[in-house]
Amino acid sequence: MTRFNVVMTAPRLAAEAVAVLERAGCAVHYMPPYPSAEAVAARTAEVQADAILTRQGAVSAAAMDASPRLRIVARHGVGVDDVDLAAARARGLLVTRAPGSNTAAVAEHTLTLVLALAKDLRPLGVAIADGAWRGGATKVRDIAGLRLGLLGFGAIGQAVAALARPFGMAVAAFDPMADPAAFGAVRRADTLAALLAQTDALSVHCPYSPATRHIVDAAALAAMPAGGYVVNTARGGIVDEAALLAALESGHLAGAGLDVFEVEPPPADHPLRRHPRVLVTPHVAGVTDGSLVNMGVMAAECIAAALTGGVVPAERIVA
Repeated sequence: MTRFNVVMTAPRLAAEAVAVLERAGCAVHYMPPYPSAEAVAARTAEVQADAILTRQGAVSAAAMDASPRLRIVARHGVGVDDVDLAAARARGLLVTRAPGSNTAAVAEHTLTLVLALAKDLRPLGVAIADGAWRGGATKVRDIAGLRLGLLGFGAIGQAVAALARPFGMAVAAFDPMADPAAFGAVRRADTLAALLAQTDALSVHCPYSPATRHIVDAAALAAMPAGGYVVNTARGGIVDEAALLAALESGHLAGAGLDVFEVEPPPADHPLRRHPRVLVTPHVAGVTDGSLVNMGVMAAECIAAALTGGVVPAERIVA
């Protein structure tokens, strides 16, 4: 028997997560990919939702006001920048996330981008497809000795470091919030400037917030040694895309790997979509079979607990 309505801001949810919700008496109401905030609010009002399970759509104050039955907004993932947290707190709504659910997947994707950039896979592949072959000066970069700088050293940053070190990379990280004991063999940079000055490949792993918006700007990119790379599998707004494009066009950066954009999906004519020295993926670093189950089940468990009087794990509660 259906007791609760759950809006899912995406067209599908792992079967294991659906099972958790159905056992709690929930019906799941899906949405098309990347719905607008207005569409999420309208769907919430239409079904008089008790919960919103958000994956690809922003949850605004209007969505929170759209159903007087709404009790929880559960994030299908780790970042909660698409949820108006201040509005949720003001309304007494529970907001949860799924920490650790996609750590391994994002770390793997990050290292894949670093390796592909250093080995020039995209431009070499394009050249071969166009009928060319290597020239006398064609070469790729050594991985051993590459200086990998991590901006953010939470669970994903630490997982990237663990994957990178066996390749012989020299790994450093800047994160003023991280436990000093977590760094171990990873060199801890005291400032972002100190990290950038000795980084060949900068990989972004900090949360998105007003304080980190465009923290990787023109000045930050200029502080890196020439010929470096930028990889972002965190959130698009952390990197100033105009500054990144300028650094690529000037030749100061050799390449970039982006899984995220400031606006998603980015406009069809966005210059970074087709830039010859940019590897782009559509925000899929954390989207693997295993991580989809992890994220979905953890979010579903939070919803089921919140709606049926259970206990929501404290480490999953954001607001």
